[in-house]
Amino acid sequence: MIGRPAAVLLDFGGVLADAPYRAERPDLVLRLYNLTDRALSPGRIQQSLIDGGAAYARWRDEDWPDELPQPEVWERFVIHDWPPLAQARVRGAVTRLSYDWAWREGWALRPGIAGFLTTCAGRGIPLAVVSNTLSGAAHRDFLAKAGVGRLFAAQIYSDEAGVRKPNPQMIWNATDALGVSPADCWFVGDSKRRDIACARRADIGTAILMPSGRKDSGGTQPEADAVVADGHELQDLLSGTP
Repeated sequence: MIGRPAAVLLDFGGVLADAPYRAERPDLVLRLYNLTDRALSPGRIQQSLIDGGAAYARWRDEDWPDELPQPEVWERFVIHDWPPLAQARVRGAVTRLSYDWAWREGWALRPGIAGFLTTCAGRGIPLAVVSNTLSGAAHRDFLAKAGVGRLFAAQIYSDEAGVRKPNPQMIWNATDALGVSPADCWFVGDSKRRDIACARRADIGTAILMPSGRKDSGGTQPEADAVVADGHELQDLLSGTP
């Protein structure tokens, strides 16, 4: 039987919020085009972002990875073959560019999530975000804009923590901040490979999968204790606890 959680930890992308995938980023391309004083064509910049994003995604599939600092992400995956002056301009603006690359105009809270978070807060169940991202600042700003940021007692992001899920340190950072034992918590994620594996390695009490349509890589993946479709079913699960 799934018990009442001492705290609930949630992934961001695919659980709290989601957006349609867009490989093309004309807004970011224009920013880079102007920033680099038109040293590269918009088409070349766009292709660098597409290829770099794909290479970064492959790197993220490594097991137990440390997170790369933002400058290294840009240098390793995007600007490595750009003219030296263009590279220098990017390095000087890497924090803001990383924010822009991470931000999605189409982000929206997943169905039922706002109600679930409000219910937890009303019952005195502390909440935390545990998310892999190039820019935690972008995620924080979206949650604040969506009106739910104030409900979280802690927000743990990989670019700030220096490690990525499935490294269990991500979850331990959150439980330490909340002052609770992982064994007494729920963790909700959309990926077996990253989220459920991270929960198992951290000895989380209840690992919950909320599938988002993203594909897990191959191989045997750990199973969740429960599977829910959205925040409404998550709230139903909470309502059924002792």
